[in-house]
Amino acid sequence: MTQQQKLFTRLIGATLLTSLAACSSVVKDERDPLENWNRGVQTFNDNVDEYALKPAAKGYRWVMPSFADQGVTNLFGNVNDIGVVINDLLQFKLAQTGLDGSRFIINSVAGVGGLVDVADMVGLPKHKEDFDQTLGVWGIPSEPYIVLPFFGSSSPRGIVGRMGDAAMNPVNYVGAGVLGLSSGATATAVSSGTFALKILDTRADHLGAEKVVREAAVDHYEFLKNSYFQQRDYLVNDGQNDKNDVMDIIE
Repeated sequence: MTQQQKLFTRLIGATLLTSLAACSSVVKDERDPLENWNRGVQTFNDNVDEYALKPAAKGYRWVMPSFADQGVTNLFGNVNDIGVVINDLLQFKLAQTGLDGSRFIINSVAGVGGLVDVADMVGLPKHKEDFDQTLGVWGIPSEPYIVLPFFGSSSPRGIVGRMGDAAMNPVNYVGAGVLGLSSGATATAVSSGTFALKILDTRADHLGAEKVVREAAVDHYEFLKNSYFQQRDYLVNDGQNDKNDVMDIIE
């Protein structure tokens, strides 16, 4: 190979490398400016789930009969319907407000406090409305992407949404004596135990989800991020956006 040919080959190689570098900078996700931080937190969350939460959820599933497990899920779902009704109102979904309000009353009375989902049996399905969706309906964007320790995928809007949902959930006021309990160690223990039970019940209900995520994704982190944005957009738009075809896996 002549000196000119070597020089030409090096020039072509340098040009290709420059082009690839330019492409990589172009495709960087603008929704995720904190990617390095987020990936580190995601790894932390995955380890917490793998070595603590997942084994605890498996133990919970093992000791809980299926009907009791479903009853706990229904109970927390019924309490959550209070927030759903409030968010229905905030989004001016008046007809749905009436349906979800009726659902809560029926399950609270006929369903023994919500242990049995009687409302679903009579044709009143459960809706998913939270304060994050309400903020989205008001036009607040869902970006940038943030991975929270222990809580996972979120955003500034999502963080405010979590705070709003917590304020609407009466379970969070148990420690304050709303249910007639005295303040102090007993009330704190009941409040913490209720929260832990909810976390375990939710994780147990999704024990098969991580297998779907792991098998479907080349990059676990990217899959969770894209799923989060698509699912949030889908819920805010009440399923009217055709581009959202990711199943509700991470919720």
